[in-house]
Amino acid sequence: MRIGILLCDDVKPELQEKHQNYPDMFAGILLNADPSLTLRFYRVMDFEYPVDLAENDGYIISGSRYSVYDDHPWIKQFEAFVRELYDNKIPTVGICFGHQMMAQALGGEVTRSENGWGVGIATSDFTQSANWMGNTKGQFSLVVSHQDQVSRLPEGSQTFASSDFCPIGMFTVDNHFLAIQGHPEFSRAYSFDLMESRRDRIPERVINAGQDSLKQTTDSDDVTRWMLDFLAQAKQ
Repeated sequence: MRIGILLCDDVKPELQEKHQNYPDMFAGILLNADPSLTLRFYRVMDFEYPVDLAENDGYIISGSRYSVYDDHPWIKQFEAFVRELYDNKIPTVGICFGHQMMAQALGGEVTRSENGWGVGIATSDFTQSANWMGNTKGQFSLVVSHQDQVSRLPEGSQTFASSDFCPIGMFTVDNHFLAIQGHPEFSRAYSFDLMESRRDRIPERVINAGQDSLKQTTDSDDVTRWMLDFLAQAKQ
């Protein structure tokens, strides 16, 4: 399967030596799950796009430090591209910023959360299941890093995971868009250092609680498998 990774940001330069950049993170989890994958990377924040949507069987949208409602030309262009993916029924998975962009591009709403920053490891409960998820244990945990949330879903959406902190933690739109708020590509070590780098903007008590939560394990491998199974089923 050929997957295009739509890059919406870079890891902070001071963190790249230890944790690498987003292409390395995504390649790590995806090729570990399926070494036969072909990955292509597009820096959409630099206006780099596929020449033809058919270059890939499906796409994954990365996270970003930006908000989907920020007034940047690349974000406006990318929002239109996400609608193009949807209209052409191209299998696509959105992560964090990508999750939120899927909602906004299709008529939903994204806002700054009244709950503040979500950092560390968060657990969401399943609200329903699907065949691309395989056997589930009722909930899953992922590293998170966000202060925006999807507050209203587009028409035709179904919520698949929820928590008190983030009521819309995972959703689908029709059979070819899957959106996930958490980060299967983030390691716990990267999450720790990312929080350290944001002490100027995240309250100390939130960072302390987030770093303490990193003692837990995540379900990154399972979620990566769901993403790939979803893309494979959606392209059929």
